Amino acid sequence: MTEAEEAAAHWGGQITAELRNRENAVYAMRLPDGRRAALRLHRLGYQTAAAIRSELWWCGQLAAAGLPIPAPLAPAGDDPLPALSTGRRASAVRWIDGAPFGEAGVPLAGTRAEQVTRHHALGRLLAQVHDTTDRLTLPADFTRPRWDIEGLVGETPFWGRFWEHPLLSPEDAATLRRARAFLRERLTDHARHAALGPVHADVLRENILVADTGLALIDFDDSGIGFRLYDLGTVLSQDLYEPAFPELEAALMDGYATLRPLDRNIVPVFTLARVLASVGWAAPRLAMDHPVHRSHIARAVMKAGQLLG
Repeated sequence: MTEAEEAAAHWGGQITAELRNRENAVYAMRLPDGRRAALRLHRLGYQTAAAIRSELWWCGQLAAAGLPIPAPLAPAGDDPLPALSTGRRASAVRWIDGAPFGEAGVPLAGTRAEQVTRHHALGRLLAQVHDTTDRLTLPADFTRPRWDIEGLVGETPFWGRFWEHPLLSPEDAATLRRARAFLRERLTDHARHAALGPVHADVLRENILVADTGLALIDFDDSGIGFRLYDLGTVLSQDLYEPAFPELEAALMDGYATLRPLDRNIVPVFTLARVLASVGWAAPRLAMDHPVHRSHIARAVMKAGQLLG
Protein backbone atom coordinates (compact mmCIF):
# COMPACT_ATOMS: atom_id res chain seq x y z
CA MET A 1 0.00 0.00 0.00
CA THR A 2 1.37 3.39 -0.96
CA GLU A 3 1.38 6.36 1.38
CA ALA A 4 -1.41 7.98 -0.64
CA GLU A 5 -3.51 4.81 -0.53
CA GLU A 6 -3.00 4.56 3.24
CA ALA A 7 -4.21 8.15 3.58
CA ALA A 8 -7.20 7.63 1.27
CA ALA A 9 -8.29 4.63 3.31
CA HIS A 10 -9.12 6.94 6.23
CA TRP A 11 -11.94 8.34 4.07
CA GLY A 12 -12.72 5.04 2.36
CA GLY A 13 -11.55 6.67 -0.85
CA GLN A 14 -9.63 5.64 -3.94
CA ILE A 15 -6.83 7.65 -5.52
CA THR A 16 -7.62 8.62 -9.11
CA ALA A 17 -4.75 11.00 -9.96
CA GLU A 18 -1.75 12.84 -8.54
CA LEU A 19 -2.33 16.59 -8.90
CA ARG A 20 0.83 18.23 -7.56
CA ASN A 21 3.76 17.55 -5.29
CA ARG A 22 5.29 20.76 -3.99
CA GLU A 23 4.93 21.72 -0.32
CA ASN A 24 2.30 18.99 -0.02
CA ALA A 25 1.47 16.02 -2.19
CA VAL A 26 -2.09 16.47 -3.50
CA TYR A 27 -4.24 13.75 -5.07
CA ALA A 28 -7.67 13.48 -6.58
CA MET A 29 -9.73 10.96 -4.63
CA ARG A 30 -13.07 9.25 -5.24
CA LEU A 31 -15.18 8.80 -2.10
CA PRO A 32 -17.46 5.79 -1.46
CA ASP A 33 -20.57 7.83 -2.37
CA GLY A 34 -19.04 8.79 -5.72
CA ARG A 35 -18.08 12.35 -4.85
CA ARG A 36 -14.62 13.68 -5.65
CA ALA A 37 -12.27 15.11 -3.07
CA ALA A 38 -8.75 16.50 -2.88
CA LEU A 39 -6.45 14.53 -0.58
CA ARG A 40 -3.39 16.26 0.88
CA LEU A 41 -0.33 14.62 2.39
CA HIS A 42 1.29 17.38 4.40
CA ARG A 43 5.00 18.01 4.13
CA LEU A 44 6.90 16.99 7.25
CA GLY A 45 8.31 19.91 9.20
CA TYR A 46 6.45 22.69 7.39
CA GLN A 47 3.17 23.28 9.23
CA THR A 48 2.46 21.90 12.68
CA ALA A 49 -0.60 19.74 13.30
CA ALA A 50 -2.12 22.60 15.31
CA ALA A 51 -1.58 25.00 12.41
CA ILE A 52 -3.17 22.61 9.90
CA ARG A 53 -6.18 22.12 12.19
CA SER A 54 -6.53 25.91 12.35
CA GLU A 55 -6.42 26.12 8.55
CA LEU A 56 -9.11 23.45 8.25
CA TRP A 57 -11.29 25.25 10.79
CA TRP A 58 -10.99 28.56 8.92
CA CYS A 59 -11.75 26.99 5.54
CA GLY A 60 -14.74 25.21 7.03
CA GLN A 61 -16.10 28.48 8.38
CA LEU A 62 -15.63 30.26 5.05
CA ALA A 63 -17.31 27.43 3.14
CA ALA A 64 -20.20 27.34 5.63
CA ALA A 65 -20.72 31.06 4.98
CA GLY A 66 -21.26 30.26 1.30
CA LEU A 67 -17.87 31.27 -0.09
CA PRO A 68 -16.30 29.21 -2.92
CA ILE A 69 -13.71 27.63 -0.64
CA PRO A 70 -13.14 23.85 -0.33
CA ALA A 71 -14.63 22.64 2.94
CA PRO A 72 -12.69 20.02 4.93
CA LEU A 73 -14.04 16.47 4.98
CA ALA A 74 -14.09 14.48 8.18
CA PRO A 75 -12.81 10.89 7.80
CA ALA A 76 -14.51 7.83 9.21
CA GLY A 77 -12.68 8.38 12.51
CA ASP A 78 -12.86 11.42 14.76
CA ASP A 79 -9.60 13.06 13.69
CA PRO A 80 -9.79 15.30 10.59
CA LEU A 81 -5.98 15.14 10.40
CA PRO A 82 -5.00 11.47 10.75
CA ALA A 83 -1.35 10.53 11.14
CA LEU A 84 0.16 8.07 8.66
CA SER A 85 2.70 5.36 9.32
CA THR A 86 5.35 7.61 7.73
CA GLY A 87 4.70 10.36 10.27
CA ARG A 88 3.00 12.63 7.77
CA ARG A 89 -0.51 13.98 8.32
CA ALA A 90 -3.34 13.75 5.82
CA SER A 91 -6.41 15.88 5.23
CA ALA A 92 -9.15 15.97 2.62
CA VAL A 93 -11.33 18.76 1.26
CA ARG A 94 -14.33 18.90 -1.03
CA TRP A 95 -13.64 19.02 -4.73
CA ILE A 96 -14.25 22.27 -6.60
CA ASP A 97 -14.49 22.05 -10.37
CA GLY A 98 -12.72 24.66 -12.42
CA ALA A 99 -9.69 25.50 -14.52
CA PRO A 100 -6.72 27.38 -13.06
CA PHE A 101 -6.79 31.17 -13.40
CA GLY A 102 -3.41 30.86 -15.11
CA GLU A 103 0.09 29.47 -14.77
CA ALA A 104 3.25 30.99 -13.32
CA GLY A 105 5.53 32.38 -16.00
CA VAL A 106 2.93 32.00 -18.75
CA PRO A 107 1.08 35.06 -20.11
CA LEU A 108 -2.54 35.26 -19.04
CA ALA A 109 -5.06 33.81 -21.46
CA GLY A 110 -8.06 35.71 -22.77
CA THR A 111 -8.60 39.17 -24.10
CA ARG A 112 -7.51 42.22 -22.15
CA ALA A 113 -11.15 42.87 -21.26
CA GLU A 114 -11.57 39.31 -19.96
CA GLN A 115 -8.41 39.60 -17.87
CA VAL A 116 -9.62 42.86 -16.36
CA THR A 117 -13.06 41.40 -15.58
CA ARG A 118 -11.53 38.39 -13.84
CA HIS A 119 -9.22 40.56 -11.75
CA HIS A 120 -12.17 42.68 -10.65
CA ALA A 121 -14.03 39.51 -9.61
CA LEU A 122 -10.95 38.24 -7.79
CA GLY A 123 -10.56 41.48 -5.87
CA ARG A 124 -14.19 41.25 -4.76
CA LEU A 125 -13.75 37.60 -3.75
CA LEU A 126 -10.75 38.47 -1.58
CA ALA A 127 -12.75 41.24 0.05
CA GLN A 128 -15.53 38.73 0.78
CA VAL A 129 -13.02 36.36 2.38
CA HIS A 130 -11.64 39.14 4.56
CA ASP A 131 -15.10 40.47 5.48
CA THR A 132 -16.37 37.02 6.41
CA THR A 133 -13.24 36.36 8.45
CA ASP A 134 -13.68 39.61 10.35
CA ARG A 135 -17.07 38.35 11.55
CA LEU A 136 -15.58 35.16 12.98
CA THR A 137 -14.31 34.60 16.50
CA LEU A 138 -11.07 32.70 16.15
CA PRO A 139 -10.66 29.76 18.55
CA ALA A 140 -8.28 30.29 21.44
CA ASP A 141 -5.93 27.68 20.00
CA PHE A 142 -5.95 29.13 16.46
CA THR A 143 -2.35 29.20 15.27
CA ARG A 144 -0.88 30.02 11.89
CA PRO A 145 2.41 31.45 10.59
CA ARG A 146 2.89 35.20 10.81
CA TRP A 147 2.91 37.35 7.68
CA ASP A 148 3.34 40.50 9.76
CA ILE A 149 6.30 42.88 9.71
CA GLU A 150 8.63 40.37 11.33
CA GLY A 151 7.36 37.56 9.11
CA LEU A 152 8.08 39.61 6.00
CA VAL A 153 11.18 41.67 6.78
CA GLY A 154 12.36 40.70 10.27
CA GLU A 155 15.62 38.96 11.12
CA THR A 156 14.06 35.57 10.40
CA PRO A 157 11.28 36.04 7.81
CA PHE A 158 8.92 33.11 7.41
CA TRP A 159 10.33 32.28 3.96
CA GLY A 160 13.93 33.15 4.72
CA ARG A 161 16.48 35.97 4.55
CA PHE A 162 15.91 36.93 0.93
CA TRP A 163 18.66 39.58 1.00
CA GLU A 164 21.22 36.77 1.56
CA HIS A 165 20.28 34.60 -1.43
CA PRO A 166 23.57 33.03 -2.59
CA LEU A 167 23.05 34.02 -6.23
CA LEU A 168 22.64 37.74 -5.55
CA SER A 169 25.29 39.99 -7.01
CA PRO A 170 26.72 42.55 -4.56
CA GLU A 171 24.71 45.26 -6.31
CA ASP A 172 21.46 43.30 -6.23
CA ALA A 173 22.02 42.32 -2.59
CA ALA A 174 22.41 46.00 -1.73
CA THR A 175 19.16 46.76 -3.58
CA LEU A 176 17.26 44.08 -1.66
CA ARG A 177 18.66 45.35 1.65
CA ARG A 178 17.43 48.83 0.76
CA ALA A 179 14.07 47.37 -0.20
CA ARG A 180 13.86 45.56 3.13
CA ALA A 181 14.47 48.81 5.03
CA PHE A 182 11.92 50.61 2.85
CA LEU A 183 9.35 47.87 3.49
CA ARG A 184 9.83 47.95 7.24
CA GLU A 185 9.26 51.71 7.27
CA ARG A 186 6.16 51.57 5.08
CA LEU A 187 4.66 48.54 6.87
CA THR A 188 5.26 50.11 10.28
CA ASP A 189 3.30 53.14 9.14
CA HIS A 190 0.56 50.96 7.60
CA ALA A 191 0.25 48.91 10.80
CA ARG A 192 -0.85 52.01 12.71
CA HIS A 193 -4.27 51.83 11.07
CA ALA A 194 -4.45 48.33 9.53
CA ALA A 195 -5.42 45.39 11.69
CA LEU A 196 -3.83 42.00 11.20
CA GLY A 197 -5.94 38.92 10.53
CA PRO A 198 -6.02 35.61 8.68
CA VAL A 199 -4.97 35.92 5.04
CA HIS A 200 -4.62 33.33 2.29
CA ALA A 201 -1.06 34.58 1.62
CA ASP A 202 -0.61 32.53 -1.56
CA VAL A 203 -3.19 33.84 -4.05
CA LEU A 204 -1.29 32.59 -7.07
CA ARG A 205 -2.89 31.74 -10.40
CA GLU A 206 -2.77 28.00 -9.80
CA ASN A 207 -4.64 28.49 -6.49
CA ILE A 208 -7.54 30.31 -8.16
CA LEU A 209 -10.09 28.29 -10.09
CA VAL A 210 -12.33 29.63 -12.84
CA ALA A 211 -15.69 27.84 -12.92
CA ASP A 212 -18.99 28.44 -14.66
CA THR A 213 -20.31 30.01 -11.46
CA GLY A 214 -17.32 32.30 -10.90
CA LEU A 215 -13.97 32.13 -9.15
CA ALA A 216 -12.95 29.85 -6.30
CA LEU A 217 -9.95 29.96 -3.99
CA ILE A 218 -8.04 26.81 -3.01
CA ASP A 219 -4.84 25.76 -1.18
CA PHE A 220 -4.70 27.63 2.12
CA ASP A 221 -1.50 25.82 3.16
CA ASP A 222 0.50 29.06 3.47
CA SER A 223 -2.30 31.05 5.10
CA GLY A 224 -1.39 32.98 8.20
CA ILE A 225 -1.88 36.10 10.25
CA GLY A 226 -0.92 39.16 8.29
CA PHE A 227 -1.89 42.32 6.49
CA ARG A 228 -5.00 41.84 4.37
CA LEU A 229 -3.61 43.68 1.35
CA TYR A 230 -0.74 41.19 1.12
CA ASP A 231 -3.26 38.96 -0.65
CA LEU A 232 -3.62 41.59 -3.39
CA GLY A 233 0.14 42.01 -3.62
CA THR A 234 0.54 38.28 -4.12
CA VAL A 235 -1.87 38.30 -7.07
CA LEU A 236 -0.05 41.20 -8.68
CA SER A 237 3.39 39.66 -8.20
CA GLN A 238 2.58 37.30 -11.08
CA ASP A 239 1.19 40.09 -13.25
CA LEU A 240 4.23 42.37 -13.34
CA TYR A 241 5.20 41.41 -16.89
CA GLU A 242 1.67 41.46 -18.29
CA PRO A 243 1.12 44.13 -20.96
CA ALA A 244 -2.12 45.13 -19.23
CA PHE A 245 -0.58 45.31 -15.75
CA PRO A 246 -1.81 48.84 -14.87
CA GLU A 247 -5.36 47.87 -15.82
CA LEU A 248 -5.17 44.55 -13.98
CA GLU A 249 -3.85 46.26 -10.85
CA ALA A 250 -6.62 48.85 -10.99
CA ALA A 251 -9.31 46.22 -11.59
CA LEU A 252 -8.15 44.09 -8.66
CA MET A 253 -8.24 47.09 -6.36
CA ASP A 254 -11.58 48.27 -7.76
CA GLY A 255 -13.12 44.85 -7.10
CA TYR A 256 -11.78 44.82 -3.54
CA ALA A 257 -13.02 48.37 -2.95
CA THR A 258 -16.59 47.37 -3.76
CA LEU A 259 -16.73 45.86 -0.27
CA ARG A 260 -13.76 47.14 1.74
CA PRO A 261 -11.79 50.37 1.94
CA LEU A 262 -8.16 50.21 0.88
CA ASP A 263 -5.16 52.45 0.54
CA ARG A 264 -4.28 52.11 -3.14
CA ASN A 265 -0.81 53.51 -2.57
CA ILE A 266 0.17 50.65 -0.26
CA VAL A 267 -0.80 47.81 -2.63
CA PRO A 268 2.42 48.13 -4.71
CA VAL A 269 4.34 47.92 -1.43
CA PHE A 270 2.76 44.55 -0.75
CA THR A 271 3.59 43.46 -4.29
CA LEU A 272 7.21 44.24 -3.44
CA ALA A 273 6.86 42.33 -0.17
CA ARG A 274 5.72 39.25 -2.07
CA VAL A 275 8.42 39.28 -4.74
CA LEU A 276 11.07 39.66 -2.04
CA ALA A 277 9.59 36.80 -0.02
CA SER A 278 9.61 34.63 -3.13
CA VAL A 279 13.37 35.07 -3.45
CA GLY A 280 13.68 33.70 0.08
CA TRP A 281 11.25 30.88 -0.67
CA ALA A 282 13.28 29.60 -3.62
CA ALA A 283 16.71 29.56 -1.94
CA PRO A 284 16.33 26.39 0.19
CA ARG A 285 13.86 24.59 -2.07
CA LEU A 286 15.34 24.61 -5.56
CA ALA A 287 18.70 23.55 -6.94
CA MET A 288 20.98 26.54 -7.52
CA ASP A 289 20.92 25.97 -11.28
CA HIS A 290 17.12 26.24 -11.38
CA PRO A 291 16.05 29.18 -13.58
CA VAL A 292 13.45 30.33 -11.05
CA HIS A 293 16.21 31.78 -8.85
CA ARG A 294 17.37 34.20 -11.53
CA SER A 295 13.84 35.13 -12.59
CA HIS A 296 12.70 35.75 -9.00
CA ILE A 297 15.78 37.88 -8.29
CA ALA A 298 15.32 39.90 -11.49
CA ARG A 299 11.65 40.49 -10.68
CA ALA A 300 12.42 41.59 -7.12
CA VAL A 301 15.19 43.95 -8.24
CA MET A 302 12.89 45.40 -10.91
CA LYS A 303 10.03 46.05 -8.47
CA ALA A 304 12.40 47.47 -5.87
CA GLY A 305 13.79 49.84 -8.48
CA GLN A 306 10.29 51.04 -9.35
CA LEU A 307 9.46 51.90 -5.74
CA LEU A 308 12.84 53.03 -4.45
CA GLY A 309 13.71 55.19 -7.44
